[in-house]
Parts: sequence; C-alpha cells; structure tokens
Amino acid sequence: MKAWMVTEAKAPLEQRELETPVPQGTEVLVETAYCGVCHSDLHFWKGEYNMGGGKIMKLADRGVKLPQAPGHEIAGRVVAKGPDATGVEVGDMRVVYPWLGCGDCYYCNNGLDNWCRTPKGIGVVRSGGFGSHVMVPHARYLADPGNVDPALAATYACSGLTIYSSLKKIMPLDPDRPILLIGAGGLGLMAIEMLKALDHHQIISVDIDADKRRVAEERGATVTFDGKADDLVDQIAAYCGKVPAVLDFVNNDKTAAAGLACLDKGGTLVLVGVAGGELAISLATMIFMGWRIEGNLTGTPGDLHEVLALANSGKLAPTPIECRHIDEANAAMTDLKEGKVTGRAVLEWS
Repeated sequence: MKAWMVTEAKAPLEQRELETPVPQGTEVLVETAYCGVCHSDLHFWKGEYNMGGGKIMKLADRGVKLPQAPGHEIAGRVVAKGPDATGVEVGDMRVVYPWLGCGDCYYCNNGLDNWCRTPKGIGVVRSGGFGSHVMVPHARYLADPGNVDPALAATYACSGLTIYSSLKKIMPLDPDRPILLIGAGGLGLMAIEMLKALDHHQIISVDIDADKRRVAEERGATVTFDGKADDLVDQIAAYCGKVPAVLDFVNNDKTAAAGLACLDKGGTLVLVGVAGGELAISLATMIFMGWRIEGNLTGTPGDLHEVLALANSGKLAPTPIECRHIDEANAAMTDLKEGKVTGRAVLEWS
C-alpha cells in the first residue's frame, strides 16, 4: 500500500510504501477511493492544539505516533475481511466511521464510540485515508452510501455527522427563528444544507471571507455578515434581535465571545471548531439568561447512518466538493490552510 504521511510536525507530507495489512478476526480492509480534507487534518499536520491560557496540547498527548497518514473522511471498497467479519462483502462501497474508541467500554457498547475515554480515531491515532488502504476493526463502522456520490458521502463521516450532531443539540426549534452559523467553510455550508433539509427558514451566516459569504448566500443563507466587523453583534441584533441558537464552526476567543453575545434568553451556543482559546463568562449572567454552552465532539455511528439516509431521501442537497488526486495532498492541505477551498477538498486515489 501507499500513503501520504505526516512524518514531522509542520513538514510536508511524505509518500511512503508500506506493507498492506491483512485483516484478522472481525477486521475489514477498505481500499480508499476518496478522502476529504478537513481542518482537523491541519491541526494534525501542525502537531498541536491551542488549549487556551498559553497551554498547548501536542499530538503525542492524544496518543499519536509518527509517521501517520491523516484523513478521516473516507469512502472506499471492501477488498478483504477477517474470518469473523460479517455484514459486508468484498467489493462493497462503504463510508468509514472514523471516530473509534476502545471498542469495549460503556460508551463504545452504547453506540457512543466518539465519547470513549481512550480514542483510537482513524486518521488520528490509526492511519487514515491519505493511505491507499484503511483497516477497520469491525463492519459496524461501515455505512452504505446508497445512491449518494461516494466522493460526497465521504465528507459525511466528519462534516455531515458533526453538523447533524450539533443540530440535535438545538432542535426542535421554530423554523422561522434565526440560527446563527459562524464560519462558512465546509462545516458552515453543510449546516446550511442540513437546516434546509430540516425545513428551517431563517439562517444567518458569518464569515470573514467575502467569497465564502457569497457562496453561503447562493446555498441558501437568509443573510450574511462580515465576521471582521467591529460591530458584528450590533449588526445581527439590528437584523433579528437576539438569537436562540449559535453554532460556532471556528471556535476561537473572538468567535465564541461574539456567539455568546448574540444569544437570547434560554439560548444555546454549540462549540464545534477547534481553533482554540478561552471564553470569559459571567457566571451570574449565565443564571439570569439561562444560557447553555455545549461542546460537540463529532458524532456517533448512528448519526452517520441517519445523515446518509437523509441524503438518500433527496432532502439533503449536495455541498460543494473539489476532487483532487491524492498526489496533490500537500497542495490541498496548503490551500485549505490559506482559505482557498470552498466547501470540501476531496482526495481521490484513482
């Protein structure tokens, strides 16, 4: 097998040839066809996370050992399976659920693998879709894309199920009440499409990039605002007053503070991105306003199946994707870092 691997933090990915693994027990070997490029891959590439207050978490703190192939939005064909693997056949096209845990704890045994205290995520702790083959420990982590383009379906393994999980934290909500989305990248555009699929009518999108705001409006955002504006909170308040829900797909000091300032009484701020930083909170105001602040840790295997079902129903419209050959992995990562990607860049192996 071949793989584009992170061998050193912030250094260009290197192509390596490795021995193709042989599945044992319940394992299933998937040959990668498509792999989305996510901002989480950039953090993996950088090798650290901003934890706020000057604290930095290194990749090693998450159990990562280099070299490692990133990539967690994977769709591919089953090419081999262990003697105890059931539920899939060689040749099946499947989307890989990447947010694995230990496989045998309270969370993993109750369909909450992404909450496991010893995460073993594909593309993080285990090599991912920047490799030509991915070993999946059990067929329960594979989902049938149905009639959805596999290149698009691959993105549902992160951006799709993450948005779906985030929206469950604020729903049900009157379809005419405003929802504020901070960030109009891959997650933000996915949120617009998913809200439309759920028949929500009032969608506010914020981004610092004019081109991304334009795309957000084209995809169905009711109104957009420039995230660089000093009076952003006042502009949003003038448009619709306070909002009942905010999804922050950036999640840094500035965006989280702006989101909190926009919340109405009883409102919910869902933190999704991992740009990092700190949020100063008045504890008394939390009581007087009845706010909720929730972090969203990707989504469950069940969420992935439900997103794919929504897409196959025809209600969830496709989000923009740009397919590039795997040999352009470094360029795709650089373009994402520099804000040059609309929607999702997807690497293809063929």
